[in-house]
Amino acid sequence: MDKHTGNLSGSPRAVYIHIPFCTNKCYYCDFNSYVLKGQPVQDYLDALEREMEATVRLAPPSRIETVFVGGGTPTVLTPEQMEQFVKLVNTYFADRAEAFEFTMEANPGTTDMDKLSVMKQGGVNRLSFGVQTFDPVLLRKIGRIHTVDEVYQSIENAHKLSFDNVSIDLMLGLPNQTLAQVEASLDAALALNLQHYSIYSLKVEENTLFHDLYEKNELPLPEEEAELGMYLLTMEKLAANGYHQYEISNFALPGKESRHNMMYWRNQSYYGLGAGAHGYRQRVRHVNIKSIQPYIDATLSGLPIAEQFTVSREEAMEDFMMVGLRMLAGIAKDDFIREFGTDVDEVFGSIISRLEQKGLLAVEGGRVRLSQKGIVLGNEVFGEFIGSLS
Repeated sequence: MDKHTGNLSGSPRAVYIHIPFCTNKCYYCDFNSYVLKGQPVQDYLDALEREMEATVRLAPPSRIETVFVGGGTPTVLTPEQMEQFVKLVNTYFADRAEAFEFTMEANPGTTDMDKLSVMKQGGVNRLSFGVQTFDPVLLRKIGRIHTVDEVYQSIENAHKLSFDNVSIDLMLGLPNQTLAQVEASLDAALALNLQHYSIYSLKVEENTLFHDLYEKNELPLPEEEAELGMYLLTMEKLAANGYHQYEISNFALPGKESRHNMMYWRNQSYYGLGAGAHGYRQRVRHVNIKSIQPYIDATLSGLPIAEQFTVSREEAMEDFMMVGLRMLAGIAKDDFIREFGTDVDEVFGSIISRLEQKGLLAVEGGRVRLSQKGIVLGNEVFGEFIGSLS
């Protein structure tokens, strides 16, 4: 199967691994994460090894192209724990493509030279720092405990060790955030001359402190029009500085796009390992047990899967469109035919035509993609495909 389609007939070439520990819980975060203090970290790493061993035995990997370690905050591991962890990854996913991408999420303030050295020696070649804002007041208001100085120190440490593929996350639409604050953060971020920037809007998720405040009408979010202005400014500034917007929230120098995330957006298969991790293989999705100790216990007798379900052909088609259209290059009609054996226009022609007439989609050169107007109204576009075949 073509490398840009779902690889349904083979094993995944992408691996996601979840480290669920954090120094603290940010006010907006609904990820499966737990404050580090008192957690059985060593038992968790041992459980991860058992899950890796069982996974590759039952579903041997193809040549791996990407590994992405998320959380939580993977860099809260001590240097010794990090050394053990990367050794596990290198043991069970040793057959790798030549242009292998190994990303580790990191928080400023948790990446000293010793830890970064262990990661570098272990093959990590891409870092993604959760910065969120360069405004110190806003950092405290969203529950981040790193300082702006620690951002600069972490980036400097990474450069000293010759990490040449570094990304940072920034957030828009934070409580009381102004356009001027966004511009200042963008300027500070761009002054670092990094390879990649992920810049996305705050979503108020259930089971977060921000959701509780929102329900009480105590979360002073910017107006929708103000947030749109922040996004438009972001696109303008990144483009002016030579960064290609290749996905709704992601900007990169040429060749520095997140290859792992592109696996998701191309609806490709991937292994999902760790507490609460999601995986997708041969049109079967699974979700692992979320809680730490039950996850650890489950690996003693098999795979720690909480639930799994088969994705129907119709749902796979909807997914293909929704995630594929997040990329500004859109979806290739040839890829759709190769994956599903039918033309995208036969399945979604009326939706595509309607969205094209609204000026939200462009169809040209055998591709369907968001128009400039559609980039801003992406959720309206994606919503048209959800459940459209059921």
